[in-house]
Amino acid sequence: MDNYKKILIFLSKFELSNKKLETIMQIVEDKNIKNIEELSNDGDIMDSLSSTEYHEILKNCDERLLASMITNLEKSNVKVLTKNDEEYPESLIDLPDVPMILFAKGNLDLLKEKAISIVGTRMPTNYGRFVTEKFAETLAKAGVVIVSGLAYGVDAISHKKALEVGGKTIAVLGGGFNHIYPEAHTNLANEIAEKGLILSEYAPFIKPTKFSFPRRNRIIAGLSLGTLITEASKKSGTIHTKEYALTYGKDVFAVPGNINSPKSELTNMLIKSAQAECVLSGNDILEYYGISTQNEKKKMISLNFEEQTIINLLQNGEQDFDYLAKNSNISVNNLNSYLTTLEIRGLIKRMPAKTYMLN
Repeated sequence: MDNYKKILIFLSKFELSNKKLETIMQIVEDKNIKNIEELSNDGDIMDSLSSTEYHEILKNCDERLLASMITNLEKSNVKVLTKNDEEYPESLIDLPDVPMILFAKGNLDLLKEKAISIVGTRMPTNYGRFVTEKFAETLAKAGVVIVSGLAYGVDAISHKKALEVGGKTIAVLGGGFNHIYPEAHTNLANEIAEKGLILSEYAPFIKPTKFSFPRRNRIIAGLSLGTLITEASKKSGTIHTKEYALTYGKDVFAVPGNINSPKSELTNMLIKSAQAECVLSGNDILEYYGISTQNEKKKMISLNFEEQTIINLLQNGEQDFDYLAKNSNISVNNLNSYLTTLEIRGLIKRMPAKTYMLN
């Protein structure tokens, strides 16, 4: 482990602002400071800190403490990334407020893949839950990494659906790994760490604060090609992620909702003001980026006319048997046979009350 990373790990103990960390590490690079003892004796570094911060660093400046911190990280399988590491996400490097250090658990390869962040209200309506699941499922099945913040509502729905369909997901936390928030999502965080990736700019022992959540949203926006807002009110914290995305020149997508629903105020407003692209399905986003869904196309090639007709009718969402019979002009007996065949082939799935939807 290089000295630059060791110094950053040591400094992570003191909850310094990212701006102060950036200033200190620039001094470290300029003066070629090699250890924490040199760090504590440097006048320029002292001038960049408050008196309390500096004396805290001075009091804890012990190589044994640093060695213990590194050992604990290794025992917990926590990987540490700085901008000097090859694994550090390129999409964050040029941000105006680039995270100086990232703590990670899981598959670092996901940081190199195409990603879309899905964010929104913590208390979605049934409509919000439905569209979030549909978008997350379509994107995850196409190989897109779903990025979100592990919060209640849209965040958790997006993570869970990505995992459910065997997709990839990244959760960006507002605190350290030892203080998962909300606590009810501890099991979800563990599953994401096992099958995807959890990420934080805060050391594992740091507790989240009301200020750390809006700041983590810049990482969510920065990691992604674009940010999708499925449902959110005007006062939602989602607005922070939207602002970061626009500031970084990223794309913003929004799902239109009921004009009388407070939970769709933000999405409808963003579409009206042309701050966001209006999207009606995950395929709209895939087409926007030219992301191919070759597996699905291959499945369609061998369909006969009647089977393709059924698939086309289900493109608009879940439909019941009577609707399919009426609009397909296929006899009831033949329709039953085609539906069974499509279900066996894994193209559709049967739902309660004899309704059907695309798989």
